[in-house]
Amino acid sequence: MIELVKIRKVYRTGQVVYEALKGIHMKVNPGEFIAIMGPSGSGKSTLMNLLGCLDTPTEGFYFLEGEDVAGLSFDQLSEIRNKKIGFVFQSFNLLLYSTAFENIELPMLFDGIGRRERRERVEMLLERVGLKEWADHRPTEMSGGQQQRVAIARALANDPPIILADEPTGNLDSKSGKEIMDLFTELNREGKTILMVTHDHGIAGYARRKVEILDGQISTDTPNGFGHPTSPSPESPV
Repeated sequence: MIELVKIRKVYRTGQVVYEALKGIHMKVNPGEFIAIMGPSGSGKSTLMNLLGCLDTPTEGFYFLEGEDVAGLSFDQLSEIRNKKIGFVFQSFNLLLYSTAFENIELPMLFDGIGRRERRERVEMLLERVGLKEWADHRPTEMSGGQQQRVAIARALANDPPIILADEPTGNLDSKSGKEIMDLFTELNREGKTILMVTHDHGIAGYARRKVEILDGQISTDTPNGFGHPTSPSPESPV
């Protein structure tokens, strides 16, 4: 589903040059659940931005379902994000003055889906995340765990094959965090490919594979629990 080949990301500010990623090789198969870990400044957030088509690499190839997206335009990347990737953030990133229903509906509006289909899908997603009775409530009227459930439902709005989660339990108490991770586990069992950045080893334990980033490179890539090992590829068929 995903293959990164010799990915470098270099930031330049005046005379300062910072190499955030240093030749990353990585493969992700459909249906994997991967935890991405590493200390602050290791490059894991840069990696997630590239995986999510929020940024482009300085060098290298990024194959997403067989298509090299590294050199695509902003509009082309936006279309890919809307159709193929769902995002879940630590801070939820919900529209505070919109209801749960409206927040979940938003990606479908951008995709041009008709009103009736939008309503049916939002109602299904609200039930899926256990918030059927909260459709007309705004984020300010919800707990952190409920807000993150709305964010997950929004990420699923256009039924993307990939979910990217950046510290999804970082703002939650342990009980709410477990509920969110149980939901991710269910989604993964249903076939969603999930890549999750976390600093919490307990949260990482839910994943089937753990990738650790250090100084812009993959330091370890190992099976986690009942997962299967997938090593970074040293060579590319390209």
